[in-house]
Amino acid sequence: MAGLQVGVQKKGFVRGRQWPFHLALITSVLVIAFPLLYAVLIATQTNAEIFSFRFTPGSALASNFDDVWVKREFSRAMWNSLQQSFWVTVGKTVLSLLAGLAFVYFRFRAKWFVFFFVLVTLMMPTEVMILAMFRLVSGFGWQDTMASITVPFIASATGAFLFRQHFANMPVELLEASQIDGATPFTFLTRVLIPLSWNIIGALFVIQFVYTWNMFLWPSLIIRDDSAQVVQVAMQTLLNFGGALTFGPLMLAAIIASIPPALVFVVMQKPFMSGFVTAQDK
Repeated sequence: MAGLQVGVQKKGFVRGRQWPFHLALITSVLVIAFPLLYAVLIATQTNAEIFSFRFTPGSALASNFDDVWVKREFSRAMWNSLQQSFWVTVGKTVLSLLAGLAFVYFRFRAKWFVFFFVLVTLMMPTEVMILAMFRLVSGFGWQDTMASITVPFIASATGAFLFRQHFANMPVELLEASQIDGATPFTFLTRVLIPLSWNIIGALFVIQFVYTWNMFLWPSLIIRDDSAQVVQVAMQTLLNFGGALTFGPLMLAAIIASIPPALVFVVMQKPFMSGFVTAQDK
């Protein structure tokens, strides 16, 4: 009985000593969340209120929203970015699935050379190829069109490598059973591989959507028509909107622009984390 009481006392003692850890966690959360909270605060203020270092909500939320959503037509830029991100992400996912299928389950000459060539493209950032891409897209007459900001980015070496590694680690008995049943490669892909790859698909979808949504350099070069511009470039025009340096509308636009990728991450959080863990394990 005494031993039990000592155990309880020790347990209570340990619990009592946990408050420093909780305090450290709360402090860390506040430090991480402070930039976002301060951005929300600035989005409601005028320039005068911002430079007076007020830490209470301002009086300009309605006018800032009118400047961003109505006068600047920020909703149109949001729609353009949504289209771009959706088509690029879907295209990359589909082509990556097909590339992974080809590299693992098909036999063709120079397969390893082609796979090595795909991996080499991982070392070539968009900035290196920007001039060649600009000349090519301009030669097609795609300026100020959705094709100019989607088609050059549909292929993904990262996705091809990810699915190739994922499919290579699947049991070979799946392929043999499918061949016995007379399944075609497309049937094998849609009915066997894809149902077993939703975690990888979810992880790739989130990564590619966020990457495409944050694209700035290429759209700013190839898109000249404001009505066809994407959200990241449209935010730049808000810095001097109306001929004055304004921070409230710019910060409000940044908050609005962060909502779609945040929603995608929340919706795809479970497959994203599972796919990331699976990729690490492999």
